[in-house]
Amino acid sequence: MAHFDNIYVGSDPGSPVQVVDESGNLMQAGSQVATTMSPSSVISASAAAYKSSVVRFGNIIKTTIVIDLTGLKSVATDLDIIGDTGVCHIGQVTAAVNGTIFKGQMGCMEVPTTGADDIDLYAATEGTGAYDAGIGTLTETALVTAGGAHAIGTVKPFTALPAANQYLYLTSGEAVAGTYNAGILYIEMWGYV
Repeated sequence: MAHFDNIYVGSDPGSPVQVVDESGNLMQAGSQVATTMSPSSVISASAAAYKSSVVRFGNIIKTTIVIDLTGLKSVATDLDIIGDTGVCHIGQVTAAVNGTIFKGQMGCMEVPTTGADDIDLYAATEGTGAYDAGIGTLTETALVTAGGAHAIGTVKPFTALPAANQYLYLTSGEAVAGTYNAGILYIEMWGYV
Protein backbone atom coordinates (compact mmCIF):
# COMPACT_ATOMS: atom_id res chain seq x y z
CA MET A 1 0.00 0.00 0.00
CA ALA A 2 1.15 3.51 -0.71
CA HIS A 3 1.88 5.81 2.22
CA PHE A 4 1.89 9.55 1.61
CA ASP A 5 3.61 11.31 4.53
CA ASN A 6 5.48 14.03 2.65
CA ILE A 7 3.16 15.35 -0.05
CA TYR A 8 2.31 19.04 0.30
CA VAL A 9 0.49 21.62 -1.74
CA GLY A 10 1.47 25.27 -1.57
CA SER A 11 3.74 26.74 1.07
CA ASP A 12 1.96 25.32 4.14
CA PRO A 13 3.18 21.79 4.88
CA GLY A 14 0.54 21.53 7.63
CA SER A 15 -2.40 21.79 5.25
CA PRO A 16 -4.25 18.56 4.40
CA VAL A 17 -3.73 17.19 0.92
CA GLN A 18 -6.02 14.80 -0.91
CA VAL A 19 -4.40 12.16 -3.06
CA VAL A 20 -5.53 9.11 -4.99
CA ASP A 21 -3.86 5.78 -4.20
CA GLU A 22 -3.04 3.04 -6.71
CA SER A 23 -6.56 1.56 -6.31
CA GLY A 24 -8.29 4.85 -7.08
CA ASN A 25 -9.25 5.57 -3.46
CA LEU A 26 -9.37 9.27 -2.51
CA MET A 27 -7.53 9.89 0.74
CA GLN A 28 -5.65 12.46 2.75
CA ALA A 29 -1.87 12.55 2.84
CA GLY A 30 -0.67 10.43 5.75
CA SER A 31 -3.58 8.02 5.51
CA GLN A 32 -3.90 4.68 3.84
CA VAL A 33 -6.72 2.37 2.94
CA ALA A 34 -6.29 -0.81 4.97
CA THR A 35 -9.03 -3.09 3.64
CA THR A 36 -12.76 -3.70 3.82
CA MET A 37 -14.95 -5.85 6.08
CA SER A 38 -16.56 -9.05 4.78
CA PRO A 39 -20.02 -10.26 5.83
CA SER A 40 -21.18 -13.87 5.67
CA SER A 41 -22.14 -15.11 2.21
CA VAL A 42 -25.82 -15.07 3.22
CA ILE A 43 -25.69 -11.35 4.03
CA SER A 44 -23.77 -10.67 0.80
CA ALA A 45 -26.40 -12.50 -1.24
CA SER A 46 -29.57 -11.39 0.60
CA ALA A 47 -29.06 -7.76 1.65
CA ALA A 48 -29.76 -5.16 -1.03
CA ALA A 49 -26.36 -3.63 -0.32
CA TYR A 50 -23.41 -4.06 2.02
CA LYS A 51 -20.52 -1.60 1.79
CA SER A 52 -17.57 -1.13 4.09
CA SER A 53 -14.42 0.91 4.43
CA VAL A 54 -11.46 0.59 6.76
CA VAL A 55 -9.13 3.60 6.60
CA ARG A 56 -6.03 4.29 8.65
CA PHE A 57 -5.03 7.85 9.62
CA GLY A 58 -1.68 7.66 11.38
CA ASN A 59 -2.28 5.32 14.32
CA ILE A 60 -6.10 5.60 14.23
CA ILE A 61 -8.28 3.28 12.13
CA LYS A 62 -11.87 4.11 11.19
CA THR A 63 -14.19 1.33 10.09
CA THR A 64 -17.53 2.10 8.44
CA ILE A 65 -20.19 -0.44 7.47
CA VAL A 66 -23.36 0.54 5.58
CA ILE A 67 -26.05 -2.10 5.16
CA ASP A 68 -29.32 -1.89 3.26
CA LEU A 69 -31.63 -4.31 5.07
CA THR A 70 -33.95 -4.77 2.08
CA GLY A 71 -34.30 -8.51 1.47
CA LEU A 72 -33.20 -9.54 4.97
CA LYS A 73 -35.67 -10.92 7.52
CA SER A 74 -36.54 -10.51 11.18
CA VAL A 75 -38.55 -13.04 13.18
CA ALA A 76 -41.18 -12.84 15.89
CA THR A 77 -38.71 -13.61 18.67
CA ASP A 78 -36.89 -10.84 20.51
CA LEU A 79 -33.06 -11.02 20.19
CA ASP A 80 -33.03 -13.45 17.26
CA ILE A 81 -30.45 -12.83 14.53
CA ILE A 82 -31.57 -10.86 11.46
CA GLY A 83 -30.65 -12.25 8.04
CA ASP A 84 -31.79 -15.14 5.87
CA THR A 85 -31.28 -18.89 5.97
CA GLY A 86 -27.79 -19.68 7.29
CA VAL A 87 -24.91 -17.87 9.00
CA CYS A 88 -25.58 -14.12 9.16
CA HIS A 89 -22.73 -12.15 10.68
CA ILE A 90 -21.96 -8.74 9.19
CA GLY A 91 -18.18 -8.92 9.58
CA GLN A 92 -15.36 -9.89 11.91
CA VAL A 93 -13.43 -7.34 13.95
CA THR A 94 -9.69 -8.07 14.06
CA ALA A 95 -6.84 -6.10 15.58
CA ALA A 96 -4.85 -6.40 12.34
CA VAL A 97 -7.62 -4.79 10.26
CA ASN A 98 -9.67 -2.64 12.65
CA GLY A 99 -7.21 -2.00 15.48
CA THR A 100 -8.20 -2.13 19.13
CA ILE A 101 -11.68 -0.60 19.16
CA PHE A 102 -12.10 2.33 21.56
CA LYS A 103 -15.36 3.86 20.28
CA GLY A 104 -18.32 2.91 18.12
CA GLN A 105 -21.84 3.90 17.12
CA MET A 106 -24.77 2.78 14.98
CA GLY A 107 -26.98 5.16 13.04
CA CYS A 108 -30.00 5.13 10.74
CA MET A 109 -30.03 6.54 7.19
CA GLU A 110 -33.39 5.04 6.13
CA VAL A 111 -36.13 3.77 8.44
CA PRO A 112 -36.48 -0.04 8.49
CA THR A 113 -39.95 -1.14 7.34
CA THR A 114 -41.93 -4.42 7.19
CA GLY A 115 -39.52 -6.03 9.67
CA ALA A 116 -38.43 -5.20 13.22
CA ASP A 117 -37.50 -1.51 13.39
CA ASP A 118 -36.01 -1.88 16.88
CA ILE A 119 -32.64 -3.37 15.86
CA ASP A 120 -29.75 -4.13 18.19
CA LEU A 121 -26.07 -4.76 17.45
CA TYR A 122 -24.13 -7.57 19.13
CA ALA A 123 -20.61 -8.97 18.98
CA ALA A 124 -20.00 -12.69 19.48
CA THR A 125 -16.96 -14.93 19.70
CA GLU A 126 -18.50 -17.39 17.24
CA GLY A 127 -18.93 -16.71 13.53
CA THR A 128 -21.63 -19.37 13.25
CA GLY A 129 -24.68 -17.38 14.39
CA ALA A 130 -27.56 -18.15 12.05
CA TYR A 131 -30.76 -16.37 11.07
CA ASP A 132 -33.62 -17.01 13.51
CA ALA A 133 -31.23 -18.26 16.23
CA GLY A 134 -31.12 -16.44 19.54
CA ILE A 135 -28.01 -14.31 20.01
CA GLY A 136 -27.90 -15.71 23.56
CA THR A 137 -26.88 -19.10 22.15
CA LEU A 138 -23.49 -17.51 21.34
CA THR A 139 -20.83 -16.01 23.61
CA GLU A 140 -22.12 -12.49 23.03
CA THR A 141 -21.87 -8.87 24.11
CA ALA A 142 -24.52 -6.21 23.44
CA LEU A 143 -22.91 -3.23 21.69
CA VAL A 144 -26.09 -1.24 20.95
CA THR A 145 -29.48 -1.92 22.51
CA ALA A 146 -31.72 0.41 20.53
CA GLY A 147 -34.61 0.42 23.00
CA GLY A 148 -37.06 1.50 20.30
CA ALA A 149 -37.54 2.12 16.60
CA HIS A 150 -34.70 3.58 14.57
CA ALA A 151 -35.44 6.91 12.89
CA ILE A 152 -33.50 8.85 10.27
CA GLY A 153 -30.64 10.63 11.99
CA THR A 154 -30.78 8.49 15.12
CA VAL A 155 -27.27 7.64 16.33
CA LYS A 156 -26.72 5.28 19.24
CA PRO A 157 -23.26 4.93 20.83
CA PHE A 158 -21.75 1.57 21.72
CA THR A 159 -22.26 0.74 25.40
CA ALA A 160 -19.58 -1.99 25.17
CA LEU A 161 -16.77 -2.66 22.73
CA PRO A 162 -16.12 -5.67 20.50
CA ALA A 163 -13.02 -7.67 21.36
CA ALA A 164 -10.51 -8.79 18.75
CA ASN A 165 -11.76 -11.61 16.51
CA GLN A 166 -15.44 -11.18 17.43
CA TYR A 167 -18.18 -11.19 14.79
CA LEU A 168 -20.94 -8.56 14.48
CA TYR A 169 -24.65 -9.44 14.32
CA LEU A 170 -27.87 -7.45 13.91
CA THR A 171 -30.72 -8.74 16.08
CA SER A 172 -34.40 -7.97 16.49
CA GLY A 173 -35.04 -5.80 19.51
CA GLU A 174 -38.72 -6.71 19.34
CA ALA A 175 -40.90 -9.63 18.30
CA VAL A 176 -41.77 -8.59 14.72
CA ALA A 177 -41.50 -11.01 11.78
CA GLY A 178 -41.12 -9.72 8.24
CA THR A 179 -38.92 -9.29 5.18
CA TYR A 180 -37.50 -5.77 5.02
CA ASN A 181 -38.49 -3.63 2.06
CA ALA A 182 -36.45 -0.65 3.31
CA GLY A 183 -33.95 0.32 5.98
CA ILE A 184 -30.35 1.46 5.86
CA LEU A 185 -28.13 1.37 8.95
CA TYR A 186 -24.49 2.33 9.35
CA ILE A 187 -21.94 1.27 11.92
CA GLU A 188 -18.80 3.26 12.69
CA MET A 189 -15.91 2.07 14.82
CA TRP A 190 -12.65 3.72 15.76
CA GLY A 191 -9.60 1.73 16.81
CA TYR A 192 -5.94 2.35 17.51
CA VAL A 193 -2.97 0.47 16.10
